[in-house]
Amino acid sequence: MTANIAGHPATAIPTLSFQQIRAALLARQELALLDVREEAPFAEAHPLFAANLPLGRIELEAYARIPRRGTAIVVYDDGEGLALPAARRLLQLGYDAVHLLEGGLQGWRAAGGEIFRDVNSASKAFGELVESQRHTPSLSAPEVKALLDAGADVVVLDARRYDEYHTMSVPGGVSVPGAELVLRARALAPCPETRIIVNCAGRTRSIIGSQSLINAGIPNPVSALRNGTIGWTLAGQQLEHGKTQRFSDHADALNAAGHQEQAKAASRNVADRAKVGRASLALLQGWQQENGRTTYRLDVRTPEEYIAGHLPGFSCAPGGQLVQETDHVAPVRGARIVLADDDGVRANMTASWLAQMGWDVHVLDGLQKADFSEAGQPQPTLPPLPPSAPVSAAELAQWLDDSSNQATVLLDFSSSASYARQHIPGARFALRSQLAAVFQQTPGAARYVLASGDSLSAHYAAGDLQQLTERPVFVLAGGTAAWIAAGLPAQSGETALASPRIDRYRRPYEGTGNPAAAMQAYLDWEYGLVAQLAADGTHGFFVI
Repeated sequence: MTANIAGHPATAIPTLSFQQIRAALLARQELALLDVREEAPFAEAHPLFAANLPLGRIELEAYARIPRRGTAIVVYDDGEGLALPAARRLLQLGYDAVHLLEGGLQGWRAAGGEIFRDVNSASKAFGELVESQRHTPSLSAPEVKALLDAGADVVVLDARRYDEYHTMSVPGGVSVPGAELVLRARALAPCPETRIIVNCAGRTRSIIGSQSLINAGIPNPVSALRNGTIGWTLAGQQLEHGKTQRFSDHADALNAAGHQEQAKAASRNVADRAKVGRASLALLQGWQQENGRTTYRLDVRTPEEYIAGHLPGFSCAPGGQLVQETDHVAPVRGARIVLADDDGVRANMTASWLAQMGWDVHVLDGLQKADFSEAGQPQPTLPPLPPSAPVSAAELAQWLDDSSNQATVLLDFSSSASYARQHIPGARFALRSQLAAVFQQTPGAARYVLASGDSLSAHYAAGDLQQLTERPVFVLAGGTAAWIAAGLPAQSGETALASPRIDRYRRPYEGTGNPAAAMQAYLDWEYGLVAQLAADGTHGFFVI
């Protein structure tokens, strides 16, 4: 198998079959299986360990998500014609082991490959496996509401990201994102008789969060809120909105009672049981010199802590979301993962779950405060921008206002959510992956102006568009942000869609106003994931 995924001349793009990919996964060889469609079609059908990297975002994300240029990469679509240009683009970026999936997604199906739905499917399937084997305690939404209404000795800890919690939350809940649970629970529920209820939007993060507390030996009774805020809503119960209560409001209690030392010892014990590896800075430096191995370096603390100071070369990946979204952060299955924190709790607990998910994961030991020497958000490494002609916001405003010239076509390559929230009047939302179809909609243009939030997406799209037309192509300098900063007018809504809004899958468990049928269908899908894992057979998961 190794010979089949070695480098190849840039002029040829070989294929790999379902059987070859399956063998590589079972052998724990490094492999990035990339679905280059937009997120919505990806969420409808994909293999278990496929990672979504849309064609139009390859330059923006590839170097961060697939850091080693020699990584074996397999690219596929479902007949849309995106896989070949994506493979060529990856070759242009310096990746030298790029392949196409033989027969695309249909070839995977035809060969008997299992097909999964939604996003972060591997993590969600793992969560269901954990519950099925450990019988993680849970309470229904009516049962939890009855406890709250009765004034019972209960705390509700919300394991989602803070922005999700702020959007909608269980009454009285406190935001405690997943990796913080073991570190903070003793301070938030110091009385051992206090019942701890962990919730998320659906099932996975509440299962993993509850089981984390149980694995770490928390003395309190612990239960997951069965089916999360979806279950709460389907039971006809009201959620709260705009709440701001965070674990950090109780930070003093963490150290005052020595809870951190208890959590540290318990977390190390759990990591050892899961066979988590240990690493030093010296060992990590040696790993970074390896040409044939990918090592992800991830800081699992909060984004605020990361920005205040982190290890050079480490990326921000809060632990709870990392377990939930491993396919996005680390799309190279079989890679090595090294985790860091400054407390000895969050990295160990996160690593314990990644190890059970089949990852070669290590925790960085012996860190000192001085090691967290880099502040702020690092600038991403990106390929060179293609040459393009800039246009200022003021000049674009004149072009758009010129009643004698109606032939300036303005295309916005922001995400569809950003476009709907705010865009330049007259702009048309466009997906770079559908640029040829967008171009056919504007045959009479005298010039094209491309915009996006920060102009990066527009710059890369400009190179593609210039190959389709002899008309001049301009990029708005500074992007839509510069237009807004100049005090020029903006509008919101789906005013002009040159492409459909398929760049993001509408999750039934995020935001408000989701149809009840969609929420129930999502839960029904999750219930079936353990059987799908067995049918797939490549996961390598185990549960301690």
